[in-house]
Amino acid sequence: MSKLRQILRLHTQRCSKLQIALQTGISRNTLKKYIKDFTSSGITFEELNTLSDQDIESLFIKPEEKPLNEKIAILFSRFPAMDKELKRKGVTQQLLWEEYRKQYPGGLGITQFRHYYGHWKAQVNPVMHIDHKAGDKMFVDFAGEKLQIIDKQTGEIQEVEVFIAILGASQLTYVEAVPSQQKEDFIAACEGALLYFGGVPQAIVPDNLKSAVTKSSKYEPTLNETFSDFAEHYSTTILPARAYRPRDKALVESAVKISYTRIYTKLHGHEYHTLDDLNKAIIEALELHNNTLLKGRGYSRRQQFEEVERSALAPLPPLRYELKKQLFATVMKNGHVGLSADKHYYSVPFRFIGKKVKVMYSRTAVEIFYHYERIAVHPRLKSPYNYTTDKDHLASTHRFMSDWTPEKFVRWAEDIHEDVKLYILKILDRKQHPEQAYKSCVGILGFAKKVGNERLINACHRALGYGIYNYKTIQAILEKGMDADTETEQYEQLQMPLHDNIRGEDYYQ
Repeated sequence: MSKLRQILRLHTQRCSKLQIALQTGISRNTLKKYIKDFTSSGITFEELNTLSDQDIESLFIKPEEKPLNEKIAILFSRFPAMDKELKRKGVTQQLLWEEYRKQYPGGLGITQFRHYYGHWKAQVNPVMHIDHKAGDKMFVDFAGEKLQIIDKQTGEIQEVEVFIAILGASQLTYVEAVPSQQKEDFIAACEGALLYFGGVPQAIVPDNLKSAVTKSSKYEPTLNETFSDFAEHYSTTILPARAYRPRDKALVESAVKISYTRIYTKLHGHEYHTLDDLNKAIIEALELHNNTLLKGRGYSRRQQFEEVERSALAPLPPLRYELKKQLFATVMKNGHVGLSADKHYYSVPFRFIGKKVKVMYSRTAVEIFYHYERIAVHPRLKSPYNYTTDKDHLASTHRFMSDWTPEKFVRWAEDIHEDVKLYILKILDRKQHPEQAYKSCVGILGFAKKVGNERLINACHRALGYGIYNYKTIQAILEKGMDADTETEQYEQLQMPLHDNIRGEDYYQ
C-alpha cells in the first residue's frame, strides 16, 4: 500500500505515467488502473492519505484480485525451478508466467508474479540481483588473503596468491593457488578455470588488475596485449569490471568470501610444501563447495552447471594457449630479424628490409608483425648465430645465392663440358671452405652466356695446363683470345698471380 500511496502522490504532482513507472517499478497498465480507480473514487489524495492500509486495499483491490496464501505458496514452490530455467537463453519471466497460468488458470497476474519472484530472489540471493544467462560470463579475481607453502628443507614460508573464477549463471566456482598476480600466473590460472569448466564463456570479467588491464577507463579500458591474445585464442571477450561499480564484480567478491569459510578453513592447520600439494587440497574442498545445495533452492552449483550451463559454453580449442613475449627490432639488410633471447635470426619478406617490426614468440613459434599484419611465422629454434630462412621471403638474387652448393656448381659445369667440370672441382678443392669459391664459380660459369660454351671449354682446358685455378685466369685467357691460340709461348704474356695466396691489387676494391 505504501507503493500505491507513492503512485497517487506522484500523480497528483502531475508526473507522467512513464516517470511514475520508472520511479516505482510498476507497469504502466497497472498504473492506469490505479489512477482510474482513484479518479472515479472522487476523493482527494490528502483524504486518501489519512486512510489505513486496509481501507486503501479495500478501495483499490477487489476481493477476487487479492492473492490467497495458497496461491502464493504454490508460486513460491515453483520459483527454484523457474530460477534455473531463467538462466537459459531466450527464457523470460513472461514465458514462465504464461506456463504457470496454463497450469493454474486462477493464479496470480504477471505484476504480482514478478513482485513475489523478486521478493523470493532477494531472500535466497541477497547479494546478487543481476540475472546471468548460461554461458555468458566468467568473473575472475584474486582473494585478499594469501595462503602459504613451507620449504621442506629450510622451513622458509612463501606466501602465494589465490585466484578465484565463477560462472555467472550456475555459480560453479574454481579456485587455484598461484605464485603471483603477474601476467603469466594470471593467464595460466584463467586457462586452468576454462579447463576445469570444460568450455569457454562468451566473456571473461576481470577486476582492473594490471595483469588484465594496463590502463583503466570508464568507457574504453586498455587491455593487456597478452591477455587479449589469450582471449582471442579461446574465442572469448574481455569485459573489465567498471571502476567504482561494485555490482559488476559482486558475484566473484561473494565467491571470495565463501572461499574463506569453505576452503580456507579446510586448509587451516595443515602444512603444504609445494604448490601442487596445496592445489590438490584446494580442489578437494572446492568439490565439496560446488556440490553443496544452494540456500532455498534444493540443488547445487554443480547440478545447475550440468543441467543449464555446460551445454551453453563454447568448446575448448584443440591446442592450449602458449604465452607469448614480444620485442621490437629492425629488419637487417640481409632480410632477417634477430631474436635476442636465442641469438637466432629469422627471415621476413625482402620488401620489409629496414622496417621496424614486432616479434612475438612463444615456446615453439616466432611470429613477426608489421603494422598489425603478420608477415612471417617460423618454428622457434634456439641455435645461436644461425639463420632460419624461408626462400619465398628472398629477392630473386638472394634466393639464387641461398641455393649455392658445391654440387650445384659441379652439375652446372658438367652440363657444359668435362674440362669445365674438372676446373670447377679444382677451385672448390683448393679453398679452405667451399663458400669461398662460390663467387669464382659463378663468374667462370657465367662466361658461357657471354662468350659461348666452346670458348669457355677451351679456356678451361688451357688453364688446366697452367695449373692455376681462379676466376682471373679464365678472364685473362678470354680477354686476350688465348682460348683460340694453341701456342703455349703466349702463356708468358699472361699477367696473373701465380698463387692463390697472392691477393692482388683488386682484392680490397
